[in-house]
Amino acid sequence: MQIRNSSDWRDALPFELPVAAAEAVPGELTRCAGCGVDSEPWPRETLWVVKHRHPTNPAGYVRYYCAEHKPTPKLAPPVSAPERARRAASSGPRKPAAPSIPERAVVLCPDCFVQVPPTGVCGMCGQQVA
Repeated sequence: MQIRNSSDWRDALPFELPVAAAEAVPGELTRCAGCGVDSEPWPRETLWVVKHRHPTNPAGYVRYYCAEHKPTPKLAPPVSAPERARRAASSGPRKPAAPSIPERAVVLCPDCFVQVPPTGVCGMCGQQVA
């Protein structure tokens, strides 16, 4: 099964960052994903919406949370200047880029109009092409 994406309000949400549900998409009462299906619906003004990453769908999925169940944002820890310098020094010198090999010019057989291999012999008619 191939997942198809459509463009809607969820595309504007950042991954793993809580956003006020009333700002993201106003609407009707909604249940919190943490409270469960037996709980009472909440007004959108009191809920948070979070777009989570999904292993097979690059668009992710969205869940609503009350203030009690709102997940903390998953951000990378800041790196201090001394730590950044230490990491740069420990990485060592960079390797020079590998030299590029120029491509062989395309040679066509004058009779068959097919590309001739590096041997110089046409694979269709056997003619030697220089």
